[in-house]
Amino acid sequence: MKKRNVVTIFLIFFLLIGIAGCKKKEVEDNENEKNNQTMNETNDDENEDVSEKEKTYDHVYPLTGIETNDDIDHRVIGVMINNHPAARPQSGLSKADIVFEILAEGSTTRFLALFHSELPDVVGPVRSAREYYFELAKDYNAVYVYHGAADHINDMIITRGIEHLNGSQHDNDQKLFKRESFRKAPHNSYLLMDNVYDFASQKGYDITDRIEPFEFLDEDEKLPEDKTGTYAKIGYIADQPHHTVEYKYNEQNGSYNRISDGEQAKELSDESPVQAHNVFIIETSHQVIDEEGRRAIDLKSNGQGILLQNGHRQDVTWKNRDGVIVPVKEGEIIPFIPGKTWVNVVPSIAESVEVIGE
Repeated sequence: MKKRNVVTIFLIFFLLIGIAGCKKKEVEDNENEKNNQTMNETNDDENEDVSEKEKTYDHVYPLTGIETNDDIDHRVIGVMINNHPAARPQSGLSKADIVFEILAEGSTTRFLALFHSELPDVVGPVRSAREYYFELAKDYNAVYVYHGAADHINDMIITRGIEHLNGSQHDNDQKLFKRESFRKAPHNSYLLMDNVYDFASQKGYDITDRIEPFEFLDEDEKLPEDKTGTYAKIGYIADQPHHTVEYKYNEQNGSYNRISDGEQAKELSDESPVQAHNVFIIETSHQVIDEEGRRAIDLKSNGQGILLQNGHRQDVTWKNRDGVIVPVKEGEIIPFIPGKTWVNVVPSIAESVEVIGE
């Protein structure tokens, strides 16, 4: 009897050991399966990263250097955008490929925004024309869009063959321009971008164009890592400090946040920030030419410039090469970083511009 009990105890003992061993193996199998799944997921992610890096595109947007598979044969649209404090925040500025900021009258600046890679639904407020703006638009072969102008400016636009759309001729149709009630004239004219090509085509303008791309940094090219240009402040008129522009480098996305008179520039519709990957500050001759304070500004000659990219400052010369303003150093064009570019035109870098680094 005692012997049978002993045998039974041993059988139970070995049975428990077997069960424990099975459970241990099951746990180990589960762990191995999880590890294999994790490794597979990691490999899939790595493969996705590799495939994304190896992905090729058929085309590149010429003004931003951004790659795309879309066919690019549409024409640039250049829009005069109001920068009076009563016109802020504006609509569409963050979508422009290149924005030129230049003095109009007094210490107030105005923008020529060149749209190509992105065409926002609404752009504005749209303001009147100036000679140096429409000449810039012509240099970039853009359809020039503005709202009103002095008679002599309109005469220049016509006699010089500037292909244009004038909002003052569309105030009542509400198809190309619309007047918004939340702002007062002249700060309430907005361009309906979807209809630009239709109206341009009706005027007999060519709405297609093949543009030679700018020079852009390749992926394997890197800028110096020293952060000598993380902040810039521009006071357009030295003795009138109420209108200032600042650019603050955002290391997270490699762009500069634009700040107007102490406030982040943003979109009216969704408050998304206005940013630039290239900030190009150029100095050139400014002359007041009439009692209204209008100016003649030289954008054909060469001059001193500062180029800010990725937190880095380069002192350069600006040159007008076949109508396109480019940064040059030691005789070579300095490539832009792919992305948006802001060009700030000032009378004097020494008196108007402060650039600092970390």
